[in-house]
Amino acid sequence: MWSNGQMSNRESSLAVRDLSAAGESVVLVHGFTQNANCWGAFGEAVAAERQIVAVDAPGHGNSLADDSSLVETARLLAPIVSQRHALGYSMGGRMLLHAALEPNPEPMRSLVLIGATAGIDDRTEREVRRAGDAELAGLAESVGIEQFIDRWLANPLFAGLSAEQACRESRLANRAEGLASSLRNCGTGSQSPLWEQLAAIELPVLVIAGSNDDKFTGLGRRLVESIGDNAQFVAVAASHAVHLESPVETASVVAAFWDEVERT
Repeated sequence: MWSNGQMSNRESSLAVRDLSAAGESVVLVHGFTQNANCWGAFGEAVAAERQIVAVDAPGHGNSLADDSSLVETARLLAPIVSQRHALGYSMGGRMLLHAALEPNPEPMRSLVLIGATAGIDDRTEREVRRAGDAELAGLAESVGIEQFIDRWLANPLFAGLSAEQACRESRLANRAEGLASSLRNCGTGSQSPLWEQLAAIELPVLVIAGSNDDKFTGLGRRLVESIGDNAQFVAVAASHAVHLESPVETASVVAAFWDEVERT
């Protein structure tokens, strides 16, 4: 089962969960309020075929690097993703985009982005989002982890998730102060937009978004256009959390991409 991996800090100050299987090694980086235990049936499908290194992002799970910015997080991720396939969902995707742009003599083998963005272009809109992130951070600190997680999961983006897919109990293992710090340091409002830098990414990239998630479908197509011919876009019938809502189909799409990268 997915929950049987062993926690380790051996590769960086980020906590990781190792699950061994035959095949190539892949790194998974979760979204906001999740942790390394929140990959559900998608994680189980991937773990059946490949060795997985599931990361706790700063401010989440057992990781201690609460105050790390996106750039600092990318540097912490660099030795973990080196020569491995890497997959990031939402916030995790933004972290891996930064990692892909970091100088690395042994870069990741490929990159999969699920429900991700390269940032907010408009300065005013970005400041509005930063203020919203700061307000959410204050809410987390004031109401505590349980109420904050319940409010977060009430977001329409997650309306398609069943109770099991939402992995509420695993999210409750996070700390309210860690999530607050994550919002302030790694929220979309704090991210400098990367769109003009994306053409520098030369490794194979797969971008996935839910067909019912118009915003991130548009952002996903823009990511592919900005990266270039080494990137491709796939829409899966789901909302924002594609891999949780449609785990089998998403795992199949990702596995086919990884197989193609390994063949070529």
